[in-house]
Amino acid sequence: MVELRVPVTDPVIARQTVRDDYTIDQVWEEYTAAEHGVWKTLFDRQTKMLGGRAAQEFYDGLEVLKLERDGIPDFRRVNERLSKLTGWTLVAVPGLIPDDAFFTHLANRRFPVGRFIRKPEELDYLQEPDIFHDVYGHVPLLALPVFADYMAAYGRGGLRAMKFDTLENITRLYWYTVEFGLIGAADDLRIYGAGIVSSYAESIFSLDGRSPNRVGFDLERIMRTQYRYDDFQQTYFVIDSFEQLFEATQQDFAPIYARIKGAEDIPARATLPADRVIHAGTQEYADKGGRYKNAPRV
Repeated sequence: MVELRVPVTDPVIARQTVRDDYTIDQVWEEYTAAEHGVWKTLFDRQTKMLGGRAAQEFYDGLEVLKLERDGIPDFRRVNERLSKLTGWTLVAVPGLIPDDAFFTHLANRRFPVGRFIRKPEELDYLQEPDIFHDVYGHVPLLALPVFADYMAAYGRGGLRAMKFDTLENITRLYWYTVEFGLIGAADDLRIYGAGIVSSYAESIFSLDGRSPNRVGFDLERIMRTQYRYDDFQQTYFVIDSFEQLFEATQQDFAPIYARIKGAEDIPARATLPADRVIHAGTQEYADKGGRYKNAPRV
């Protein structure tokens, strides 16, 4: 067993012993009416705001997995559907877990989900991912075979990156695709990144804002690009399709790591001559300090 290393306000988590793989029991029966109420509020607000902003595959995943507003999903029921579709299952964790454990779960088609849900006063942001971010944001696309395969491949790649001492580079790939990725053509961009699709404000900012750059997907470019962990992104990368994303990562990353080792990082706000620039941002939001500067955000 391992020692619980995260601050705990959820009494169901606090009384559990964390397993060696950092999983715990969801204990769905012990979510309170208030906690289910927070899920309903977030689900209604986000679904209404999104409209058609997200990729169709996201909505398809919500439907086929029956992720609904009624309350916090029971992983046992979700896993029955999800495992039949793509072989993935959800596992409950107490919060953020170490990189090697995270990558191992992904490589074995297990998606770690924080058991807790935010408080009513934390609807807009919180310090670490909760069950709404993880399930509403991430899980619908795990029902899509090509994206499910990408996530498993990413887990294997993450474990290998730790051996190459290139963890920061592989983390940037996750950040700019799984968390904050856009998809589509210039005149029809959609959201697929979980960090955006579960965030009311960034769902608007990422597609409609004048401030951020929107740049075509480039694997090596992404691995060299800094990102914002404390605010909205200054650049969003756009894939043409999920097939493009999967195929681009079906290669040996060792030559890429060798090329970028020692190379200067690319600033989060930068556009380069070789970029396929869909929208050159004004960066006015970042230049003015940002509304959420230094405030963690979902």
